Amino acid sequence: MSTAQLMFVHTRYNLVETARVPIAVIGSLVFPTLAFCLFVLPQSYVTEDPQMATASVASMVVFAFMSAGLFSIGIDLAEQRAKPWVPFIRTLPAKPSVRIGGLLLATVAIAVLAMVPLLVVGALFTAAAPTAGQLVAAMALAILTSAPSMLIGVIIGTLSGPKAAIAVTQVAMFLLAFGGGLFLPPQMFAPWLDSASSFLPVRQAREIVVGTATGGAVPWWAVLGIIAWTLVLGALAVWLYRRDEGRRYR
Repeated sequence: MSTAQLMFVHTRYNLVETARVPIAVIGSLVFPTLAFCLFVLPQSYVTEDPQMATASVASMVVFAFMSAGLFSIGIDLAEQRAKPWVPFIRTLPAKPSVRIGGLLLATVAIAVLAMVPLLVVGALFTAAAPTAGQLVAAMALAILTSAPSMLIGVIIGTLSGPKAAIAVTQVAMFLLAFGGGLFLPPQMFAPWLDSASSFLPVRQAREIVVGTATGGAVPWWAVLGIIAWTLVLGALAVWLYRRDEGRRYR
């Protein structure tokens, strides 16, 4: 089998394993929409303004991919490492990119499904009105810019045990979500916090997706930041995977 074929085998395996626990799938699908209903819908001045409503929906789409990357990958990977079957798989001659790529693709598939109820609620209960082109482009960019969040999940799952991964993931999620401007618009940040948050990959993903969805400008620093984070975190994830493999599975 080629590397791509093996990756899709791992993707299918991860999706089947997740589907065997229906509440895990339901939770992943409902969580972003529930957060949108709690944080955005009660604010009428946001939902009644087309620009602000579109930005809020786009921010929650970024949140959907971020939470999927942290929870679905971070916690699942930590739990898999504690199971007897996975250590056997790790001894097989497959590249680290195969298992990591399969886990990433499976998580992206679930996150894409989580966008559906979120977009439906946004269309029905807010004044958000992006054009078809803006919507498609924003969805595509939400997938691409989720790479750093997914890789952070890989790093957490590789470094932590099952119990520690839960605590680390929860802390990371709230820091990235609030610091990245997903729950509170960056325009409301203090100047120092606004500057600091611009270095976070989630803030950069938000700026790209929101700018595309609203038809506004996409900051150059956000694009460069996402590329840099993806390269650095990707290299770190592969290195940690190989180090973990050499210590425990050979």
